[in-house]
Amino acid sequence: MKEASTFESFGFHKEIMQALQEANFVIPSLIQQEVIPHIMAGKDLIGQAQTGTGKTAGFGLPSLHLLKQNPGSQLLVMTPTRELAKQVSDELYRFSKHLGIRTAVICGGKSSKAQIESLQRGIQILVATPGRLLDLLGSQKLTNFQPSIVVLDEADEMLDMGFLEDITHIFKYLPAKRQTLLFSATMPLPIKKLAEKILVNPLLVSVKQKEQVNQDIEQFYYMIREDERDHAVIRLIDYENPEKAIIFCRTKKDVDRLTQTLMDSGYAARGLHGDMEMPQREEVIRNFRSNHLQLLVATDVAARGLSVSNVSHVYNYHLPFDPTNYVHRIGRTGRAGNKGVASTLLTSRDWRDFQRFEKALGTKIMQKELPTLTQVKCSKRDHFVSRILAQDAHEESEQFMQLMRDIDPKIIASKLITMLIGRQRIIGPDQIGLGKKSASDSRRDFPAAAPGNKKGHTGHTSKPPFKKFKSSKRFSRNSSNRTSSNRRAPS
Repeated sequence: MKEASTFESFGFHKEIMQALQEANFVIPSLIQQEVIPHIMAGKDLIGQAQTGTGKTAGFGLPSLHLLKQNPGSQLLVMTPTRELAKQVSDELYRFSKHLGIRTAVICGGKSSKAQIESLQRGIQILVATPGRLLDLLGSQKLTNFQPSIVVLDEADEMLDMGFLEDITHIFKYLPAKRQTLLFSATMPLPIKKLAEKILVNPLLVSVKQKEQVNQDIEQFYYMIREDERDHAVIRLIDYENPEKAIIFCRTKKDVDRLTQTLMDSGYAARGLHGDMEMPQREEVIRNFRSNHLQLLVATDVAARGLSVSNVSHVYNYHLPFDPTNYVHRIGRTGRAGNKGVASTLLTSRDWRDFQRFEKALGTKIMQKELPTLTQVKCSKRDHFVSRILAQDAHEESEQFMQLMRDIDPKIIASKLITMLIGRQRIIGPDQIGLGKKSASDSRRDFPAAAPGNKKGHTGHTSKPPFKKFKSSKRFSRNSSNRTSSNRRAPS
């Protein structure tokens, strides 16, 4: 495929180009360069690429072009989470605002009555989560929607969240004659089998790097004792002064407890997990995006598909359960060409699983020691000086002139700096975690297990390493395998 240097080279309708210019979209990403011409040609397609590579525009722009070209045609996009559904809808609205196309989102956590009313007003684009969509199809409340283009976004995450059966049922309601696009960061066997059922002679486009992990992300791990997790993550935050960071926990209980600990220590932090009401979750994400929050503490499920710019750091409070979750977690940083840092806290009991992660991902993660209090103080000082140098000064302010009448400017500056530094709280013991020698001694108690040996397993539920998905392979499937839209899902 010849590389497209600009979006103009695709031949989009002028209304789409106007929206792209307003959004400052000039040069397409690699996945966009590869998939857009094939989608515009009407082909079924599998797009394999990591999160944060521009997949939404990759399938959204050519789909909008086809909708404009074929009045009356409709687009369905299925996503694994409510948050991602909202993000995709917002992105598609931004690209289609000059086309006069109506968009709707249906997902759990909100009134189905209001969502049904929006559908009855007539739409061309529907973005939905599988559970709510299947409910509406099964109750025959979505009767006038016959999409000509169907997109499965983040298919591997749908598999992880248990939506595969729902998706299979949904396709029994969809038109047999359609264009189907499937996007996924990884291609586990169940997703390959699903692709064989729902796509016809699809073209596989893979822009996945040889490494599973974005090379713009620096990865580190820190060996600690189990009772040091809170102090360890706070120490890293104090030392690194992240612009915006996400801290991943395994459970909702961990999220609630750690969030409260951070808030009590003076950090602008909020939690995000599945037990929160939808309006509350949306408010947290909105505040995090608008920089009113520095820290977001989240579970894997709550943060699936979350797209927030300028996340500088990701902290793994606990090691995730499998390598795929690790990739999804750290992929929240290092996006759109920016650099990112991902740090993982490990105890000796995590070591065997951690080695399995490194092998599955084909990468070597560097060990570091946690900073001491003295190092944190030096980092805080340097950060403070940088902020002062970057701060605009308004010398003629009334308060400054009033102080100048009685106090020397140098003394004023000294007093203000002393006052501001006094507000910086640095907590915890001087030394946290295990030094490299102590960590090495600790790890010897939990050596890497031989293949197939589960003796001494720590209780983590780990999946086997990824299987490579060859980009040269083409699926071959006849259209007779598609199911007619007048069939109903089993009750």
